[in-house]
Amino acid sequence: MNPGIPFILIAALTLSGALAAAILPNLVHAALSLVLAFVGLAAFYFLLGAEFIGLVQVIVYIGAVAVLIVFTILLTRPAVAQRGDLNWGGVLVAIAVMSGLLWALARTALPANATAAAPMTVMRVGQTLMGDYVWPLQTVGIVLTAALIGAVVLVMEEDR
Repeated sequence: MNPGIPFILIAALTLSGALAAAILPNLVHAALSLVLAFVGLAAFYFLLGAEFIGLVQVIVYIGAVAVLIVFTILLTRPAVAQRGDLNWGGVLVAIAVMSGLLWALARTALPANATAAAPMTVMRVGQTLMGDYVWPLQTVGIVLTAALIGAVVLVMEEDR
């Protein structure tokens, strides 16, 4: 099997999910399309041999963030009906951001020893997170907990 075929299939899956998430008028369908884009991204990580990052993508983004987005959509009532018109300002911003990213990518040279890096194991990630980055990790946990409590308070106030 040609090694480029899985890449092309995963790219088509990821791009179609991302495009559908951006243009579908129904928010639930857009959120589920975003899950499809997340699955494609995780498949890229698996294809590149980064199994740990692929599993984190599946657990965190598909298992937590996407479910949180769907629950948020279902728990909140839309204030105004969505229009089916295309937001051309958003399209221009997306094109500008993509152009900047492609320009930066074209000007960046790959390091000579990119393949000689030590393999990243789960033990090494855990030692790094619980050693050098323990305070930022704890801070992120507190901020996410505060955001979750704030979201619950906002939903509860709408029902009153």
